[in-house]
Amino acid sequence: MPALGLVLNALGIGLFCWAIFALAVYALPFFVALSIGMTAFQSGAGLIGALLIAMAGAALTLVLGQVAVAVIRSLALRIAIATAFAVPAAVAGYHVVFAVSQIGVPSLAWREIFACLGAVCIGVTSWTRLMVSAETRPFEPGGVLGNPS
Repeated sequence: MPALGLVLNALGIGLFCWAIFALAVYALPFFVALSIGMTAFQSGAGLIGALLIAMAGAALTLVLGQVAVAVIRSLALRIAIATAFAVPAAVAGYHVVFAVSQIGVPSLAWREIFACLGAVCIGVTSWTRLMVSAETRPFEPGGVLGNPS
């Protein structure tokens, strides 16, 4: 039975790490949603109204960011937008790795080192996913992107 527990713990931690990397791109929309939702709730929108406004803000942030990276031709602006998405992901990654490392790392110095490495890895993953997923396409009126031949 202890062997089964170790295997299930390893699988659980692996699944948790996969989820961190898969959801890293959504850190900025989550922070925007949290800020908008709290502001709406404190201004009297109610719980359901605040949730709806927060979800709309998060969706709008994500869509605008991805469209902006896909449409803008300037590499500097694309890098700036991707960095705006990667910085909150890196901050969230730091805190998650620091919390998870408390399970098996007794030294505070090593936990800090692992947390910093995790922040870099998760931030770079978020930045790369946003930059790679959006190919630059020329915006032409009329809906035609070019000659298919």
